[in-house]
Amino acid sequence: MRLNNKAKTILGIDPGSTTVGYGVLCYGNGETKPKAIGYGYIDLKGNSDKGDKLLQLYNDLKALFKKYKPDSIAIESLYFFKNVKTFVPVMQSKGVILFSAAESKIKTYEYTPLQVKQTISGYGKASKSLIQKLIQKYLDINSTIKPDDASDALAIALCHANHLVQKDEKKLN
Repeated sequence: MRLNNKAKTILGIDPGSTTVGYGVLCYGNGETKPKAIGYGYIDLKGNSDKGDKLLQLYNDLKALFKKYKPDSIAIESLYFFKNVKTFVPVMQSKGVILFSAAESKIKTYEYTPLQVKQTISGYGKASKSLIQKLIQKYLDINSTIKPDDASDALAIALCHANHLVQKDEKKLN
């Protein structure tokens, strides 16, 4: 992966109804590969009121934006959902994420799970555990990334970094 010289920060987000994973990568600045500069999750389980839960998500996202100053946000695109009961709450969370990004003038990019898995492993149906191992190895993270939502968010961010690098390379040719 050939990186441009200008450092950029990507915030990857894995939306959820009770847990929203995030992963932050910095790339460019003469480095040969992206570097993880933060990851974790926003825990929304403490709020039983839907409105308070979404407000907490909004406030926590604004704090992440202030801390990491992302140039772009990569978020998982929800194209298929197994559990109809959690579909609406996840979409509400995603709406807050997109609104917060737009309000902060941060460009968002969406990737399907298939695109993320294909980019990370070369196989669109790779297991979650394989993707996590590849993320840990590629980003030189020595401990297990917990929860899975944080690992998923790093994978989404890495997918976006790869797409940006490909775009930069096309400009050079």
